[in-house]
Amino acid sequence: MDQQSYAPRFAAIDFETANSERDSACSIGIAIVKSGRVETLETRLIRPPTRGFEFTYIHGLRWEDVQQAPTFDAVWDELAPSLSGAEFLCAHNAPFDRGVLHACCDRYRLTRPSLRFQCTVALARSQWGIYPTKLPDVCRKLKIPLDHHEAGSDAEACAQIVLAAIKRGWRWRRNSGNRSTTRGRRGRPRRYSGYR
Repeated sequence: MDQQSYAPRFAAIDFETANSERDSACSIGIAIVKSGRVETLETRLIRPPTRGFEFTYIHGLRWEDVQQAPTFDAVWDELAPSLSGAEFLCAHNAPFDRGVLHACCDRYRLTRPSLRFQCTVALARSQWGIYPTKLPDVCRKLKIPLDHHEAGSDAEACAQIVLAAIKRGWRWRRNSGNRSTTRGRRGRPRRYSGYR
């Protein structure tokens, strides 16, 4: 398959969380990529299980912004079908977003998606040697618009990073996902470790 015709279907995902609990998602962004472009971009507010907000200073969201929003199970029921046919998911600091997705699914007794993740931190480093590798740094280097910590914008930016890598000849391989150098002690993914 030549470089011009390689156009995998994939999705980029981003979560913002209310606090350090993995199941405290308060916003989600999903960008669906088909035929080499972002076809659909969805952003939803989510009412987390508790009222505790520690990270308002990062994303600007408060309990008052989400108290009338649906819970994760209702939001996921609406968004999950859009992942049908996707080859993989991507996220910036993928261990974090994968952990949030799985924790939220577990809380509401939903089946975890079986899609593998590609980390755009690892991709930015391997393709362009970008350091530091925070999302704003990568977007600045690649000239990708970004409203950082707005979940839809972050998801779309991740999709654009993957598309830029594809133009350079990068190819998704099922066994190449989940690679990330953004792990903390004992291999646990770090929350706001400077990579998001």
